[in-house]
Amino acid sequence: MKLKSLTLTQYKNISSESFEFDDRINCFIGNNGVGKSNVLDAIYHLCFAKGYFNPTAVQNIQFDTDFFALDGVFEKNEQSEKITCSLKKGHKKVLKRNGKIYEKIADHIGLLPLVIISPSDRDLITEGSSIRRKFMDGVIGQTDSTYLNQLLNYTKIISQRNALLKYFAANQTFEPETLDIYDQKMIELGTPIHEKRKEFLADFTPIFEQHYQSISKSEEEVTLAYESSLIDSSFAALLKQQLPKDRMAQFSTVGIHKEDLFFSISGQPIKKFGSQGQQKSFLIALKLAQFDFIKKIAGVPPIVLLDDVFDKLDQNRVSLIMQLVEENHFGQIFLSDTHEDRTMEALKTTQLSYKVFNLS
Repeated sequence: MKLKSLTLTQYKNISSESFEFDDRINCFIGNNGVGKSNVLDAIYHLCFAKGYFNPTAVQNIQFDTDFFALDGVFEKNEQSEKITCSLKKGHKKVLKRNGKIYEKIADHIGLLPLVIISPSDRDLITEGSSIRRKFMDGVIGQTDSTYLNQLLNYTKIISQRNALLKYFAANQTFEPETLDIYDQKMIELGTPIHEKRKEFLADFTPIFEQHYQSISKSEEEVTLAYESSLIDSSFAALLKQQLPKDRMAQFSTVGIHKEDLFFSISGQPIKKFGSQGQQKSFLIALKLAQFDFIKKIAGVPPIVLLDDVFDKLDQNRVSLIMQLVEENHFGQIFLSDTHEDRTMEALKTTQLSYKVFNLS
């Protein structure tokens, strides 16, 4: 799969810019603040109908304007796919595929698979469980539209159940029969999500572990563990058990929206016991495994975005990524860097075609 061309209009700090891309490697060079990451974000936006660095759509509109527009022409399975995305302040976002407006934007997810490697990936290790669930759901959602719809519906049910708990507390009342309707819906939607996550991790973890060993060249044992209260108890039993706590807290304290991934090295949390180099290797292995998993299921190599990674990685890890590029592991790549010399030095290690865009 390839992105052939891209046009941005009033997107963040880019007033208007058009690009024609190379089929293999595309490099955006320039100082901080000139819009390198914004171009990558626009590509991500066309694939997922939201920005990566700022998913709040209206904040992607350039200052002192009232709209943005993105146009991209992709090639997938020898078919052209023209995707346009636009937003005007005070209106709903409009997403089109080959001129036809999506009724449900979620239907677009998975059409154009993509993997991004960015300095913000460190949040997967350092931040809370919601970031790791988002990663897991993002990988599965690109390859399973049913899962994505179940997840969206589950989120709506949780919101409604929480609102009902707040209503009960505010009015000093309680209607167990009404709450039970939401509980049954939580179980109906949440159970297959939980099972799909287990199935995913069983397939994904060995791929991740293999990549980590290749990157680190070490004997350290790393793994991903699925943390869920549903593993040892039924959903219905948990909801009944936690009902007093839910009423006191006025929100749903158990369910698949509380699950987590435990990242470990030598049996210990990598957040506390992993060195900076080990954590970097862990994150790169996660993203390489994501690429392999999606490529296998989707049948096409995802587009890869590398945002300022040369500035955050040592030379050994840069060389590894370029080696993977040379071995045709990846398909089309877009990368950003502040130093042209560093980028050109990395490109010397590959015989693949490339195009460099100097932004100022």
